[in-house]
Amino acid sequence: MLEINNLHVSVDNKPILKGVDLIIEEGETHILLGPNGSGKTTLLMTIMGMPRCEITAGRIIFKGKDITNATPDERARLGIGMMFQKPPSVHGVKLGQIANITANIRNNNIDVDSLAEKLNLKEHMERDLNYGFSGGELKRSELLQLVCQNPELVLLDEPESGVDISNISLIGNIINELLRKDKVKGRTVSGIIVTHTGYILEYVNADRGHILIDGIIMCSGTARDIFNEVRLHGFGRCKQCQ
Repeated sequence: MLEINNLHVSVDNKPILKGVDLIIEEGETHILLGPNGSGKTTLLMTIMGMPRCEITAGRIIFKGKDITNATPDERARLGIGMMFQKPPSVHGVKLGQIANITANIRNNNIDVDSLAEKLNLKEHMERDLNYGFSGGELKRSELLQLVCQNPELVLLDEPESGVDISNISLIGNIINELLRKDKVKGRTVSGIIVTHTGYILEYVNADRGHILIDGIIMCSGTARDIFNEVRLHGFGRCKQCQ
């Protein structure tokens, strides 16, 4: 599904990623952990094609196609979708408008109204996109748009941050549905989840885990093993091993 080769990325002329190699197979979900400022968000933004992330070396291959120089909208049409950690507010565009447009562009058979009700966003559909939304409402708004897009590669940047305990199960369950293989259609979804707390692992059966430190993936393993290592010992032992 995704192959990243020797990826070097600078943001505002500052080197952030310094040789990332990563392979994600169809149907796999990977979690990404690391200290603040290690480059986790930059990696997701680069995969999505955000213009501030300047690729200085390396390649990104999605489903066998080189997308290193593709624009964000080209990547979205190919089937890459992202939940942003801090999504922008957009005046003049209603949440309901963007959700319906997104669903129609990819010809997805999605009942947007039912989905909004499921995510407790029915009263937000006529509001400007993300304007005045709480932390939990922002996450649910992002998920609504992502499910409408129905991507094949899902990028989730800290989906549980800013979410109160009453909403974490709702968000976790929707993410699990989003990443689940559709056995009837034979469609397989892959994902990368940046997480600090690991709460999302209570709802998503992730396959692999990686620790990113100073712009380099220092170690990889099963998702649970990697998370337990960080939970028990922090990131220090990764640096020692390396």
